[in-house]
Amino acid sequence: MFNWLKRKKREIKLESTESTTLKNLDYPAKIILAWSKAIEGDDQFLIWLKDNGYEELFMATYAILLKEEARGWLQSNGYAHLLAMINAAEGNESAKKWLQTYNFEILFNIACAVDDENESFLWLRKNAPADIFILTKSIKKVKDEIEANHNDIHSFRKDI
Repeated sequence: MFNWLKRKKREIKLESTESTTLKNLDYPAKIILAWSKAIEGDDQFLIWLKDNGYEELFMATYAILLKEEARGWLQSNGYAHLLAMINAAEGNESAKKWLQTYNFEILFNIACAVDDENESFLWLRKNAPADIFILTKSIKKVKDEIEANHNDIHSFRKDI
C-alpha cells in the first residue's frame, strides 16, 4: 500500500576495469576506524580524513549519504569500485554483479551485509579484519537510518 514511499533503486552502468584505472583501497586499521566514525557523523574525523590525504574516504562518506556530487567524484577519480560498493549496498544488482565479476570480494560482502544479507556478515566475521566488520556495521547503521527516513511520512526527503 505504501510502496510509493520507497525510493526507486538507482540503475548504474559500470564499465570493465580495463578502461578505468582503479586506485588502491588498502588502508591501515586506524584509517578504517576513523572512516567508520566519520560515517557515523563525527565531523572531526571527516575533516581529518580530508586534510590528511584521504579525500576518497571523505567523498565516499558523502556518497553514502546520497550526495550525487560525491558519487561523481568517486567515479571520475579512480574509485569506481568504492562507488560500486555503495550502490550495491543500496540494492543495486548490477553493482553487486560488477564487484563479483572483478573479484572485489570484501567490497561485495560489505555491500551485501549492508543490504541485509546475513551470509555476508558471517563471511566478513570469518574472513575480514575487525576494522572492516566495524566499518560495515557503521555503513549499515547510516543506510538503515536513511531508509527509515525515506519510509517515514513525517521525515519525507530528509536523509539524516
